[in-house]
Amino acid sequence: MLQLPHQPLQVAAVPTQRTPAREDQAGPWHSEAVCRRDEAGLFFAPSKEPTAARLSREESAKRVCARCPVMIECREHALMQPEPYGVWGGLTAAERRVVLARRRRREMELKAAASADRIAAAG
Repeated sequence: MLQLPHQPLQVAAVPTQRTPAREDQAGPWHSEAVCRRDEAGLFFAPSKEPTAARLSREESAKRVCARCPVMIECREHALMQPEPYGVWGGLTAAERRVVLARRRRREMELKAAASADRIAAAG
């Protein structure tokens, strides 16, 4: 019998608390998430998951995310929390760490440029 590389989770991969609604809908963004249905087991790693199985599971999760109407909202939620585990908005935890590091670096560059502009304007 073929055994799947992951065990399905019994909980959804999206938050249960109420979050801000999408502008074009009355309800919270996660009520429209594709992963609310039956694929939630793809989004979080079981303990001691082999690397090949993890990569395969993550790619499957990303395919689900790619067809999700709220992928961007999900991604931003995961980046703002920040969510330390799982695939959210088509990004793995490692990919989200890279995005966050780039955002922090860009914010620092913008602050430094603004500070330099203020100094130049004052002098």
